[in-house]
Amino acid sequence: MGRENNTSVTEFILLGLSSNPVEELILFGVFTAIYLVALMGNVLILLLVSLDSRLHSPMYFFLGNLSVVDIGYTSSTVPKMLANYLSGDKSISWAGCLSQMFFFISFGGIECLILGVMAYDRYVAICHPLHYGMFMSRRVCALLAAATWAMGLTNSAVHSSLMSILSFCRGNVLRHFFCDIPPLFQLSCSDTRTNQAVTIVVGGAIVFSSLLGTLVSYVYIALAVLRIRTREGRLKAFSTCASHLTVVSLYFGTILFTYLRPNSTYSQEQDRALPVLYGIIIPMLNPIIYSLRNKDVKGALQKALARS
Repeated sequence: MGRENNTSVTEFILLGLSSNPVEELILFGVFTAIYLVALMGNVLILLLVSLDSRLHSPMYFFLGNLSVVDIGYTSSTVPKMLANYLSGDKSISWAGCLSQMFFFISFGGIECLILGVMAYDRYVAICHPLHYGMFMSRRVCALLAAATWAMGLTNSAVHSSLMSILSFCRGNVLRHFFCDIPPLFQLSCSDTRTNQAVTIVVGGAIVFSSLLGTLVSYVYIALAVLRIRTREGRLKAFSTCASHLTVVSLYFGTILFTYLRPNSTYSQEQDRALPVLYGIIIPMLNPIIYSLRNKDVKGALQKALARS
């Protein structure tokens, strides 16, 4: 088969999470609600961090970055999925598919890195409070934030560039709700071993380095918490750490299972629901887990409501 036939696919069909009209209607309602909650929660955090001077600290600076990422993360897939359910037209152009994959992988990588930076910030605040101002100065925070964005975008650009040169001749139907790396590999008639190796090496470096940094930070935080004399103080600290670690474990665990395994073991039918957890549900939960349970954020919200 000539190359001109291999590259004849100009669009893909996204079957979504279901092809049943009744189930699609239910899914449309559910994901519309989830998307609106995610948007409102993250926009609220951004507004509070920007407007309240008490939240102008490194911790909330990174929370603001996380909110921007979560808005982009959910917006890279959910609006298209909702439009597909509403219109019945499930096609997406090759350029649109590649763009969707680029933004989804970008925001996913940036989120991994920001979670690691946030864990480091908490480690410095709890374990080295006297040196916190030096270790987490404005310049350091700006450099850390810039590095996470640059690394996340670069990682995605590498994967997207390699994907763009693949040929597709095994149909154009994706049993998925967005253009993701593993299902696209399965439709390609090119040799994808290089792509898969880069996914594991480059993507794995970002995920594992952030996960390792997060776990090490929380180990030191846990040891510091154990030295707190009051039982109430220990329980409060452990409660906060447990909620953070739950989100981190779910996020990193599902990403590792999705991307860092042989493509031959990937099942579009069985594994297409996993990105819902790390790409939609967790971005919705982040404002609650990291911010809305925080007394400073609650105080800022009450102050804003009182002004209005």
